Amino acid sequence: MVQAFISYQFESVVWRLEIDSLTDTIFAEIRDQGDKRVSFSSINLQSGIVYFDQLQTEERWLTGIEAAYNGVLLLHNYQSEAGPAHKGLIAVDGMTGNTLWSNYTHAFDHLSVNGPLIYDTRLQPRKLFLADIQTGTIIRPYEPAIDTEPTNYIKLPDAVSSEVLSIPQVPIAPFGNTIHYLEHNNLRIVSLHSLVEGTLEQRLYILDEIDLIYEDLLNTGIQKLQPESFLMHKNRLIYLKNKSELKVLNL
Repeated sequence: MVQAFISYQFESVVWRLEIDSLTDTIFAEIRDQGDKRVSFSSINLQSGIVYFDQLQTEERWLTGIEAAYNGVLLLHNYQSEAGPAHKGLIAVDGMTGNTLWSNYTHAFDHLSVNGPLIYDTRLQPRKLFLADIQTGTIIRPYEPAIDTEPTNYIKLPDAVSSEVLSIPQVPIAPFGNTIHYLEHNNLRIVSLHSLVEGTLEQRLYILDEIDLIYEDLLNTGIQKLQPESFLMHKNRLIYLKNKSELKVLNL
């Protein structure tokens, strides 16, 4: 039977996960709506080592994850609680949690194979520059031919009809007409919703060619169908249980 390699319970709901594929580090943005507090965590996907947890910035609520690259977590602030517009950049060492640099006039545009592409929010029209993620220093203007999109090694499941894909080993009937399905290393991974005694639940199953080898209850008592519930990164199945516990399985 398959077992979880990483099982880590965060203090509140995970709002976002970001993976740095160069260092195999996963970062979590955890939001406590009641306390209006956001914190960040860093875990190595190869070893399971928790580099840091409950890391907070000076701005306790209006901040979030922007990107992660080569061992550095890039954060942003929000211009206001009412809108989604981002403001400023804060770079955090992915192992120590120490702030490497910050800049409140620049903003993040997107990530390239060579690092983050940023721009000065005070200037129009917008002009992109490649920045050194370790120092925040501008390296040169953006060059589309070489600053291409990086490979993220992430595979997401397909939404397929439960009628088309019949899997006898799954012990419960799906609710609705759609399940999420992915094949990896001769394994089939299935996520579905079910209605149990009037309660809507979300479950995860892993099957080999013959048997059901892993299952987990992801959420219960939910009010509506949830979106994609898992992903594959390289040979790791990654998902959240009850929206606050990180599970990682090596497949």
